[in-house]
Amino acid sequence: MRLRLTVLASLASFTIAAFVSSAQTPGGAAAAATKQAAPAPPSYASDPKFVAAMTEAKQDEKERQYLFAIDAYKKANKIGGGACAACLRKIYSLQIGLGNAKDAMATAQQMIAIADNPLTKSLGQAEVGTAIVAKAGEKPKADQLAAAHEAFQAALTTYPANNIARYEDACVLARMGNDADASKEFAACAAAANPDDPMVTRARHFAEDPKLSLNKMAPAFEVTTLDGTKFNLDNMQGRVVLIDFWATWCGPCNQELPHLAKLVKKFAGQPLVVISISVDKDEAKWKQFVTQHEMTWTQYRDADGSISRSFGNSLIPSYYMIASDGVMLQTQRMDADDDVEGRIKKMLKQAAEQPKTGKQVASTGN
Repeated sequence: MRLRLTVLASLASFTIAAFVSSAQTPGGAAAAATKQAAPAPPSYASDPKFVAAMTEAKQDEKERQYLFAIDAYKKANKIGGGACAACLRKIYSLQIGLGNAKDAMATAQQMIAIADNPLTKSLGQAEVGTAIVAKAGEKPKADQLAAAHEAFQAALTTYPANNIARYEDACVLARMGNDADASKEFAACAAAANPDDPMVTRARHFAEDPKLSLNKMAPAFEVTTLDGTKFNLDNMQGRVVLIDFWATWCGPCNQELPHLAKLVKKFAGQPLVVISISVDKDEAKWKQFVTQHEMTWTQYRDADGSISRSFGNSLIPSYYMIASDGVMLQTQRMDADDDVEGRIKKMLKQAAEQPKTGKQVASTGN
């Protein structure tokens, strides 16, 4: 099997509630908006055909049948007269995750067309910008960056509290070589965002050195692990991180478990952090398996698949090794054919030699 890695655009890793802030608007317009009475649900929301289509879409998404999920969400949107904003947001997110930037851009344009308030329109405009960046790839042209910057600026004009657009625009400014403005925008994002948002740490790092944002970033995430502690990827500065995607029902995962346990034991006491992220649906079975097999390292169950999707990860077992300088490597197997132990030793040596700048973030690299 070959590992398909499609790192989602950073927009997909944000939570709107956390990164769209009232702090950016005079008089707290966003906060005032939340006090307004919730609008009545659209008439199509109770249509049995719409409900069935949405149920099918969510089930397909849960089962990682993303193309089928897109079709089902499109069906639901059609039943809703093409005005289902929730459907379009889901379609856009899945298209971006699958690398279909062109289709995602068209979906974002539909969102703008049906928007009935400034926030919704602004989010659509920002998503156009994100799709432009995604379509441009690793070597964007000047006109593509300019178009993305224009889209994010339009989003901020429509709704100044759109911190998602501000962050994305800061990334574009950094790629354009405008470090001064990028630094200001990253700092503004960090100041305005919910302190609990996992992107805050990254925005602060980038404010100090915008060039860090030029790396292909691994998705930022913060989770509460099995033992009740918080794990934030961007807070692992100076340490080597090994992320293991697996499942109790996965035969190859079970075969590789002894190799992983051996690594954990061998490098105990060294700056290596191992986190196993299970895609199991059955929580009780997962907990029992972890206990039975003495998996004493950090454990998390990705119940809704959001972490897996943010990494673009569709195959298990899959491993991501993040060096102390933020560079991320990927591997499919942890057996004799892949010298994972050798890579970790090399990364730990580099970590020991690296100046403690406090600016490392999780990023991908070749």
